[in-house]
Amino acid sequence: MTTDRRSVAVGDLERRIGHSFGDRKLLEQALTHASVGDGAKAKVADNEVLEFIGDRVLGLLAAEALAERFPQAKEGELAPRLNALVSRETCARVARAAELGPALRLSASSSKIGGRETDSILAGGAEALMAALYRDGGLDLARRVFLDLWSGEFDKAAEGKPRDPKTALQEWAQGQGKPLPTYAVKDRKGPDHAPVFTVQVVVAGLDPVFAEGRSRQEAEKAAARALLEREGA
Repeated sequence: MTTDRRSVAVGDLERRIGHSFGDRKLLEQALTHASVGDGAKAKVADNEVLEFIGDRVLGLLAAEALAERFPQAKEGELAPRLNALVSRETCARVARAAELGPALRLSASSSKIGGRETDSILAGGAEALMAALYRDGGLDLARRVFLDLWSGEFDKAAEGKPRDPKTALQEWAQGQGKPLPTYAVKDRKGPDHAPVFTVQVVVAGLDPVFAEGRSRQEAEKAAARALLEREGA
């Protein structure tokens, strides 16, 4: 993506969230993926630390919002809803709706292999953006943007997050009287900033299933989901 096109995308993003950053370096850092620093002589300020902070900011804002919406709910009822709101899938979905991808700064190789549409990169960008908003304008600003961007996710969260595929497979296997599923990484390819893992899942008495993902965890979930679908579970 050319610098001019990305500059326009960044401006569009700011208008979409209703905030113009006073600290432009902070915004740039929030939108810079770690792949940009590959091979660079000087350390590039990427968004990994902001992702870490943003995850906590999101957790607080989501917990606060859920407590307001469900004041009589017990902790055990709120926890799956919170997990749903801050999950990688939800953050990536929010990032797509906000058209965050075109505003991200990625290495040429990462961009070429579709990094702007990768769940992990989009979710990380969304988390980093929330941290940047918190640092640039405080918690009230972060809260306003969160409630706006995540507004369409609360109904889904009210239903609770669907079971994790690995948990669902474990429960299904136990229900069939089988040992717990086992997972093994069979291949890892691609650069360090954008690896692709191939994982095998085995349930006793069944043919193994292989699946790929951008992380070992993502590949394991994909493999578990594929096995459940194959078995009609």
